[in-house]
Amino acid sequence: MPLADPAVPTSVHAAATLRLDAAPVDFALVALYFVFVLGIGLMARRRVSSSIDFFLSGRSLPAWVTGLAFISANLGAVEIMGMSANGAEYGFPTFHYFWIGAVPAMLFLGVVMMPFYYGSKVRSVPEFMRRRFGTGAHLVNALSFAIAQVLIAGVNLYLLGSILNVLLGWPLWLSVAVAAVIVLSYITLGGLSAAIYNEVLQFFVIVAALLPLTLVGLHKAGGWEGLRDKVTGSPGGAEQLESWPGNALSGFSNNFLSVIGIVFGLGFVLSFGYWTTNFVEVQRAMATHSIAAARRTPIIGAYPKMFIPLIVVIPGMISAVLVPQMAEYKAAKAANPDFSGDTTYNQALLYLMKDVLPNGLLGVGLAGLLAAFMAGMAANISAFNTVFSYDLWQQYVRKDRSDHYYLSIGRLATVGATVAAIFTAFIASSFSNMMDYLQTLFSFFNAPLFATFILGMFWRRMTPAAGWIGLVCGTGSAITVFLLHKAGVFELSGQGSSFVAAGVAFVVDIVVSVAVTQVTRPKPAAELVGLVYSETPKELRTDPDEDSLPWYQRPVLLAGIALVLVIALNIVVG
Repeated sequence: MPLADPAVPTSVHAAATLRLDAAPVDFALVALYFVFVLGIGLMARRRVSSSIDFFLSGRSLPAWVTGLAFISANLGAVEIMGMSANGAEYGFPTFHYFWIGAVPAMLFLGVVMMPFYYGSKVRSVPEFMRRRFGTGAHLVNALSFAIAQVLIAGVNLYLLGSILNVLLGWPLWLSVAVAAVIVLSYITLGGLSAAIYNEVLQFFVIVAALLPLTLVGLHKAGGWEGLRDKVTGSPGGAEQLESWPGNALSGFSNNFLSVIGIVFGLGFVLSFGYWTTNFVEVQRAMATHSIAAARRTPIIGAYPKMFIPLIVVIPGMISAVLVPQMAEYKAAKAANPDFSGDTTYNQALLYLMKDVLPNGLLGVGLAGLLAAFMAGMAANISAFNTVFSYDLWQQYVRKDRSDHYYLSIGRLATVGATVAAIFTAFIASSFSNMMDYLQTLFSFFNAPLFATFILGMFWRRMTPAAGWIGLVCGTGSAITVFLLHKAGVFELSGQGSSFVAAGVAFVVDIVVSVAVTQVTRPKPAAELVGLVYSETPKELRTDPDEDSLPWYQRPVLLAGIALVLVIALNIVVG
């Protein structure tokens, strides 16, 4: 929610007291960061001479760059504020969003799905849908994706504006507008290349900001043992130090149902739906120079993804027991789930920064948060402008125009999406835990899309009609579950309603797609080459030079090592 007027009394310390005592050195570090960001945009502009350069970086970037950009694009509001908020509210069960709800799907994307995306030379995920299912499924997917990106960009923009609000004391509307202009500047200048190279810079800035925050916070909490004791004595108790069964997170009181909800709803439907069909992520891999590099992109990203919760979730837990405002808010929420104050879980990280970081480190921390939100928003906007230009404008409004024309449309779409995100930022402001909002959006848009994708990619009989009808019914069923939950027809705390909505959307999409396929005509097998696994020769799904690559560049081997590591983390921490 927007920060309150200082004159308004509340039962919990007002969020208006959340003003970061930044010194000139902190402002200087933040300003220096912005100079680098805009400089990268100007440098990238020199490489933009065609629409492929603007939207897909000319398919020329190395895998280590796109791998870091892949993970940095996800290090926006979802990771930084959303997961620290989840850490403050739930504790260790939040690790599931990384070790169950991300890494396995990222590895699947790299090993199985990227060869189809890259090998078919599509420019976007919706374009893949058009080739596989025709214009019906393509239009549904392109429209729903475009809407989702503007809504999620609003989340990042709201939190980016919140940083300027607490740093400078500006009104939230002004902070949001200024933040939008900064992001708009470098994407409009350099397109995807500017976004990707900034995301690489932002990855290192984010780690440089959050690692000291975690270490200083742990020190002030009395080390790891001190934190354990404080968490055990706080609302939620010792369950916050155990990742399974995660009842508070899933909303199920029954342990078995909770595990099923997390593994199926989060770990399979939401996770695979997000990572394997989300063009925001896939776009980074498609900017590489070969199939092998494209496959390595999400796999390289999986390695840092495993360890990011240690510098995101842990600070949220520290804030909930160390910062008086957060501790009081958590106690009030435990006593009355309907309690509403000016402090929210979304502010856990900001409060911790205010309390534990000295000047200088505070500037680094602020630059890290700004980097995170800008990376997330830039990823959403750069994916939106590609889909809008290629999949909506070129396909349905103006065909057969010059390449320069679509490049101009892409830049205009960037401006339009940024302006729209300013308004959707205020929708995001009404949620006390940003993850509740984001998981709701993912259940609407990603879960049914994954069902359509996975069925269409491995079942050649699936028809074009089944593609779009299943997608519409799956999305409609998720929205129906959401409305029933809001109406009080059933009650689930935590993010359980999103897990249920995602599961229902997936099942409904599969059932409807199978039923429609039985009474409609499939595409000829010759038209499915490069789109369906059984119809695509192996040489089209692999890089001809892959066998000659050194072991550390072989996608399947790298994925196997990552899988062993993430299983070990689940066992050790679980």
